[in-house]
Amino acid sequence: MSVVLGYDESPGAERALRVAIEVAAAFGEPLVLVYGAAAPGVTGEEYRSHQEAIRQAGRSALAHAVEAADEAGVPSAVEIMDEKPAQALLAAAERHGGRVIVVGSWGDSPIRGALLGSTPHKLLHLSHLPVLCVPTD
Repeated sequence: MSVVLGYDESPGAERALRVAIEVAAAFGEPLVLVYGAAAPGVTGEEYRSHQEAIRQAGRSALAHAVEAADEAGVPSAVEIMDEKPAQALLAAAERHGGRVIVVGSWGDSPIRGALLGSTPHKLLHLSHLPVLCVPTD
């Protein structure tokens, strides 16, 4: 089993990283760090440029998260997936035998999340696993 974390270096993700490391350590589980890297649009060279830039941002963000997990003595794996964040987290959780999915929130109101389709809101409706949504400080 594993603890699956959606991570993008946002303030909410930073706090969620700390909580996910605590949960993984408490359960003695590895931490799976996920970055959904779906690029906007689907046409031509512009798409490939966006996709590579987003994947590079994901590699950079996850390197920071791996360092934090290593410092805490929590083993980790990295997933950069060409999917939207919610779908990437669900797929990674299934592939890695997820125990829980951890995500940070931006502090949006429930109505705003429902209208704009926030990742935590989508996960709460689509996941068969528990979802731990960590509020920002």
